[in-house]
Amino acid sequence: MKKLLPTLMLALGAGISAQVLAQTPANPYTTNPYLQNVPPPAPITLPNMGNMMPALIPGMPKGTGKITSVPPWTMSKSPTPEEKKKFMKTMIPQLSSMGLNMRDIMNFMTTKYKVAEGVSFDDVVESMKLRANQVNLKLVGHSPMIKDIQAVLGDTSTPRMEVFHFCDIEAGREIMMLVPESIVYLPCRIAVMEDAQKNIWVLTLDWDTAWLDGMDSEGMGLSPEMKVLAKKIHDNMDNVMRAGANGDL
Repeated sequence: MKKLLPTLMLALGAGISAQVLAQTPANPYTTNPYLQNVPPPAPITLPNMGNMMPALIPGMPKGTGKITSVPPWTMSKSPTPEEKKKFMKTMIPQLSSMGLNMRDIMNFMTTKYKVAEGVSFDDVVESMKLRANQVNLKLVGHSPMIKDIQAVLGDTSTPRMEVFHFCDIEAGREIMMLVPESIVYLPCRIAVMEDAQKNIWVLTLDWDTAWLDGMDSEGMGLSPEMKVLAKKIHDNMDNVMRAGANGDL
Protein backbone atom coordinates (compact mmCIF):
# COMPACT_ATOMS: atom_id res chain seq x y z
CA MET A 1 0.00 0.00 0.00
CA LYS A 2 2.95 2.34 0.63
CA LYS A 3 3.73 2.42 -3.09
CA LEU A 4 0.16 3.48 -3.85
CA LEU A 5 0.30 6.70 -1.81
CA PRO A 6 1.45 9.05 -4.65
CA THR A 7 -1.27 7.73 -6.93
CA LEU A 8 -3.89 7.75 -4.19
CA MET A 9 -3.14 11.42 -3.54
CA LEU A 10 -3.24 12.28 -7.24
CA ALA A 11 -6.53 10.45 -7.72
CA LEU A 12 -8.06 12.13 -4.67
CA GLY A 13 -6.95 15.58 -5.85
CA ALA A 14 -8.41 14.97 -9.31
CA GLY A 15 -11.70 13.86 -7.80
CA ILE A 16 -11.98 16.88 -5.51
CA SER A 17 -11.15 19.23 -8.41
CA ALA A 18 -13.78 17.60 -10.61
CA GLN A 19 -16.44 17.98 -7.92
CA VAL A 20 -15.58 21.64 -7.38
CA LEU A 21 -15.66 22.41 -11.11
CA ALA A 22 -18.99 20.63 -11.49
CA GLN A 23 -20.50 22.81 -8.77
CA THR A 24 -19.12 26.15 -10.04
CA PRO A 25 -21.99 28.29 -11.38
CA ALA A 26 -21.76 30.32 -14.58
CA ASN A 27 -20.24 33.78 -14.25
CA PRO A 28 -23.18 36.24 -14.25
CA TYR A 29 -20.90 39.10 -15.27
CA THR A 30 -20.42 37.48 -18.69
CA THR A 31 -23.77 35.74 -19.14
CA ASN A 32 -26.18 38.36 -17.73
CA PRO A 33 -26.62 41.28 -20.21
CA TYR A 34 -27.59 43.64 -17.35
CA LEU A 35 -24.23 43.11 -15.64
CA GLN A 36 -21.92 43.36 -18.66
CA ASN A 37 -20.92 46.95 -17.82
CA VAL A 38 -20.58 46.29 -14.11
CA PRO A 39 -17.02 45.63 -12.98
CA PRO A 40 -16.75 42.16 -11.45
CA PRO A 41 -15.61 41.83 -7.86
CA ALA A 42 -11.95 41.25 -7.08
CA PRO A 43 -10.96 37.60 -7.47
CA ILE A 44 -10.85 35.53 -4.31
CA THR A 45 -7.36 34.57 -3.19
CA LEU A 46 -7.37 30.94 -2.16
CA PRO A 47 -5.20 29.82 0.76
CA ASN A 48 -2.19 27.58 0.34
CA MET A 49 -3.83 24.16 0.08
CA GLY A 50 -0.52 22.45 0.77
CA ASN A 51 -0.46 23.94 4.26
CA MET A 52 -4.15 23.20 4.83
CA MET A 53 -4.24 19.57 3.70
CA PRO A 54 -3.28 18.09 7.09
CA ALA A 55 -6.15 20.04 8.64
CA LEU A 56 -8.63 19.17 5.89
CA ILE A 57 -7.80 15.46 5.92
CA PRO A 58 -7.22 14.02 9.39
CA GLY A 59 -4.15 11.82 9.49
CA MET A 60 -2.45 13.62 6.59
CA PRO A 61 1.29 13.67 7.38
CA LYS A 62 2.93 17.08 7.56
CA GLY A 63 5.54 17.84 4.90
CA THR A 64 9.25 17.99 5.71
CA GLY A 65 9.97 21.16 3.73
CA LYS A 66 12.26 21.56 0.74
CA ILE A 67 13.91 18.32 -0.24
CA THR A 68 17.24 20.02 -0.94
CA SER A 69 17.53 21.07 2.71
CA VAL A 70 18.17 17.45 3.68
CA PRO A 71 21.73 16.04 3.39
CA PRO A 72 22.15 13.46 0.58
CA TRP A 73 21.52 9.81 1.43
CA THR A 74 19.42 10.75 4.50
CA MET A 75 16.52 8.44 5.31
CA SER A 76 13.26 10.08 6.36
CA LYS A 77 11.72 9.34 9.74
CA SER A 78 9.46 6.32 9.35
CA PRO A 79 5.79 6.88 10.13
CA THR A 80 4.48 4.60 12.83
CA PRO A 81 2.04 1.79 11.93
CA GLU A 82 -0.66 3.78 13.70
CA GLU A 83 0.09 6.90 11.62
CA LYS A 84 -0.08 4.88 8.40
CA LYS A 85 -3.31 3.24 9.50
CA LYS A 86 -4.90 6.58 10.41
CA PHE A 87 -3.84 8.12 7.10
CA MET A 88 -5.08 5.24 4.96
CA LYS A 89 -8.37 4.91 6.88
CA THR A 90 -9.00 8.54 5.94
CA MET A 91 -7.98 8.16 2.29
CA ILE A 92 -9.74 4.92 1.36
CA PRO A 93 -13.32 6.21 1.97
CA GLN A 94 -12.51 9.27 -0.14
CA LEU A 95 -11.42 7.05 -3.03
CA SER A 96 -14.38 4.74 -2.60
CA SER A 97 -16.76 7.71 -2.75
CA MET A 98 -15.23 8.52 -6.16
CA GLY A 99 -16.03 5.00 -7.34
CA LEU A 100 -12.38 3.93 -7.48
CA ASN A 101 -11.41 0.36 -6.62
CA MET A 102 -8.04 -1.38 -6.55
CA ARG A 103 -8.20 -2.21 -10.26
CA ASP A 104 -8.74 1.47 -11.08
CA ILE A 105 -5.86 2.59 -8.88
CA MET A 106 -3.38 0.04 -10.22
CA ASN A 107 -4.43 0.80 -13.80
CA PHE A 108 -3.95 4.53 -13.18
CA MET A 109 -0.35 4.08 -12.02
CA THR A 110 0.61 1.73 -14.86
CA THR A 111 1.88 2.37 -18.38
CA LYS A 112 1.06 -0.54 -20.70
CA TYR A 113 1.06 -1.38 -24.40
CA LYS A 114 -0.72 -4.18 -26.19
CA VAL A 115 1.62 -6.24 -28.36
CA ALA A 116 0.98 -6.15 -32.10
CA GLU A 117 -0.70 -9.08 -33.82
CA GLY A 118 1.76 -11.74 -34.94
CA VAL A 119 4.46 -10.78 -32.42
CA SER A 120 5.21 -13.68 -30.10
CA PHE A 121 6.10 -13.53 -26.43
CA ASP A 122 9.70 -14.45 -27.21
CA ASP A 123 9.84 -11.79 -29.95
CA VAL A 124 8.78 -9.19 -27.39
CA VAL A 125 11.53 -10.25 -24.99
CA GLU A 126 14.29 -10.27 -27.61
CA SER A 127 13.19 -6.89 -29.01
CA MET A 128 13.26 -5.32 -25.53
CA LYS A 129 16.74 -6.68 -24.81
CA LEU A 130 18.11 -5.32 -28.08
CA ARG A 131 16.53 -1.88 -27.62
CA ALA A 132 17.65 -1.66 -23.98
CA ASN A 133 21.22 -2.24 -25.10
CA GLN A 134 20.88 0.55 -27.68
CA VAL A 135 19.69 3.10 -25.09
CA ASN A 136 22.21 2.01 -22.43
CA LEU A 137 19.72 0.44 -20.05
CA LYS A 138 21.40 -2.49 -18.36
CA LEU A 139 19.41 -5.70 -17.92
CA VAL A 140 20.24 -6.63 -14.32
CA GLY A 141 17.62 -9.25 -13.54
CA HIS A 142 14.92 -11.55 -14.86
CA SER A 143 12.03 -13.08 -12.91
CA PRO A 144 10.25 -15.85 -14.87
CA MET A 145 7.25 -15.84 -12.54
CA ILE A 146 5.31 -18.36 -14.61
CA LYS A 147 7.93 -21.04 -13.93
CA ASP A 148 7.60 -20.54 -10.17
CA ILE A 149 3.80 -20.67 -10.41
CA GLN A 150 3.98 -23.92 -12.32
CA ALA A 151 6.70 -25.49 -10.16
CA VAL A 152 5.42 -24.46 -6.73
CA LEU A 153 1.67 -24.42 -7.27
CA GLY A 154 1.39 -26.96 -10.05
CA ASP A 155 -0.76 -24.49 -11.96
CA THR A 156 -0.43 -24.80 -15.73
CA SER A 157 -3.49 -22.68 -16.53
CA THR A 158 -2.03 -19.31 -15.49
CA PRO A 159 -1.08 -17.12 -18.50
CA ARG A 160 2.62 -16.63 -19.16
CA MET A 161 4.25 -13.72 -17.33
CA GLU A 162 7.85 -12.62 -16.86
CA VAL A 163 9.44 -9.54 -15.32
CA PHE A 164 12.66 -7.89 -16.53
CA HIS A 165 14.76 -5.55 -14.39
CA PHE A 166 16.59 -2.64 -16.02
CA CYS A 167 18.92 -0.08 -14.49
CA ASP A 168 20.21 3.38 -15.38
CA ILE A 169 23.11 3.66 -12.93
CA GLU A 170 23.55 7.45 -13.13
CA ALA A 171 19.87 8.33 -12.78
CA GLY A 172 19.31 5.77 -10.04
CA ARG A 173 22.18 7.09 -7.92
CA GLU A 174 21.08 10.71 -8.23
CA ILE A 175 17.49 9.91 -7.30
CA MET A 176 18.50 7.82 -4.29
CA MET A 177 20.83 10.56 -3.03
CA LEU A 178 17.80 12.78 -2.47
CA VAL A 179 15.26 10.09 -1.64
CA PRO A 180 16.93 6.90 -0.36
CA GLU A 181 13.52 5.26 0.04
CA SER A 182 13.17 5.31 -3.75
CA ILE A 183 15.37 2.19 -3.79
CA VAL A 184 12.14 0.19 -3.33
CA TYR A 185 11.20 1.19 -6.90
CA LEU A 186 14.60 0.27 -8.33
CA PRO A 187 15.73 -1.25 -10.59
CA CYS A 188 13.03 -0.33 -13.08
CA ARG A 189 10.82 -3.23 -14.09
CA ILE A 190 9.04 -4.11 -17.31
CA ALA A 191 6.58 -6.98 -17.23
CA VAL A 192 5.53 -9.05 -20.21
CA MET A 193 2.20 -10.75 -19.61
CA GLU A 194 -0.57 -12.62 -21.39
CA ASP A 195 -4.17 -11.83 -20.50
CA ALA A 196 -7.27 -14.02 -20.44
CA GLN A 197 -7.75 -13.55 -24.19
CA LYS A 198 -4.12 -14.55 -24.94
CA ASN A 199 -3.23 -10.96 -25.82
CA ILE A 200 0.32 -10.03 -24.81
CA TRP A 201 1.06 -6.81 -22.92
CA VAL A 202 4.15 -4.94 -21.78
CA LEU A 203 3.70 -2.97 -18.55
CA THR A 204 5.68 -0.80 -16.17
CA LEU A 205 5.24 1.67 -13.32
CA ASP A 206 4.42 5.09 -14.77
CA TRP A 207 7.55 7.26 -14.51
CA ASP A 208 6.07 10.17 -16.44
CA THR A 209 6.65 13.54 -14.73
CA ALA A 210 4.77 15.60 -17.33
CA TRP A 211 1.88 16.09 -14.88
CA LEU A 212 4.24 18.31 -12.85
CA ASP A 213 4.62 20.76 -15.75
CA GLY A 214 3.49 24.21 -14.64
CA MET A 215 3.57 23.23 -10.98
CA ASP A 216 6.16 23.92 -8.29
CA SER A 217 8.08 20.76 -9.13
CA GLU A 218 11.14 22.00 -7.21
CA GLY A 219 8.98 22.38 -4.13
CA MET A 220 7.92 18.77 -4.68
CA GLY A 221 11.57 17.75 -4.66
CA LEU A 222 12.27 17.63 -8.40
CA SER A 223 15.04 20.01 -9.37
CA PRO A 224 15.57 20.72 -13.10
CA GLU A 225 18.40 18.18 -13.05
CA MET A 226 16.20 15.58 -11.40
CA LYS A 227 13.44 16.17 -13.94
CA VAL A 228 15.94 15.57 -16.75
CA LEU A 229 17.01 12.27 -15.18
CA ALA A 230 13.42 11.18 -14.52
CA LYS A 231 12.47 12.01 -18.11
CA LYS A 232 15.50 10.08 -19.33
CA ILE A 233 14.35 6.98 -17.43
CA HIS A 234 10.78 7.40 -18.66
CA ASP A 235 11.77 7.91 -22.30
CA ASN A 236 14.22 5.00 -22.38
CA MET A 237 11.81 2.63 -20.66
CA ASP A 238 9.04 3.70 -23.02
CA ASN A 239 11.37 3.18 -25.98
CA VAL A 240 12.13 -0.37 -24.83
CA MET A 241 8.45 -1.16 -24.23
CA ARG A 242 7.35 0.12 -27.62
CA ALA A 243 10.11 -1.86 -29.32
CA GLY A 244 8.88 -4.99 -27.57
CA ALA A 245 5.21 -4.30 -28.35
CA ASN A 246 6.03 -3.82 -32.05
CA GLY A 247 8.50 -6.71 -32.25
CA ASP A 248 11.26 -4.41 -33.55
CA LEU A 249 13.97 -7.05 -33.79
